[in-house]
Amino acid sequence: MEHSSGIQASLSGRYASALFALAREEKKIPAVEKDLTSLGKLVDQSSDNYSEELDALLSSQVISRSAAKETMATVAKSMKLDTLTANFLGVLAENGRLAELKAMIRAFHGLAADHRGEVTAEVTSAYPLTQEQRDAISKNLKSRAGREVIISEHVDPDILGGLIVRMGSQMIDGSIKTRLNTLSQAMKG
Repeated sequence: MEHSSGIQASLSGRYASALFALAREEKKIPAVEKDLTSLGKLVDQSSDNYSEELDALLSSQVISRSAAKETMATVAKSMKLDTLTANFLGVLAENGRLAELKAMIRAFHGLAADHRGEVTAEVTSAYPLTQEQRDAISKNLKSRAGREVIISEHVDPDILGGLIVRMGSQMIDGSIKTRLNTLSQAMKG
């Protein structure tokens, strides 16, 4: 449970751990995880006005906590979120912690995967991975971790090529951007 204790050290981790404990107690881990996945996708989307407004709400210190709580209740209702997830969003709004929502979602997913005996690996690539590449990465990481690995894929063209893999507290940076920066530093002497 090294992963879990690391998660609990951060503010977002403490909130995620509290939500996870309640979800486990109420046998709602899958429902809450599904809700948080949907919510995370909504927060990550920036192409439509609704999520731009939500993003502004999450990052704003100007909006009153009561208004934020009311808005999050509306979001929860429109998304048909489980009562536990909706209440959690209300607590975040009341405590002025909505800016930490993305980190809390990641932490909750990590705790849920750990609970299932899985480990999540965040894989960042310059281009979307093919299924063959995903399978090869998953197989390699499974042999390193000794348990099932769930890949969370992110595309970041700024890394130019290669991969950045984060699994638990470990990070493997094989991106071309980092290699070029390292070469540049070495040439400067």
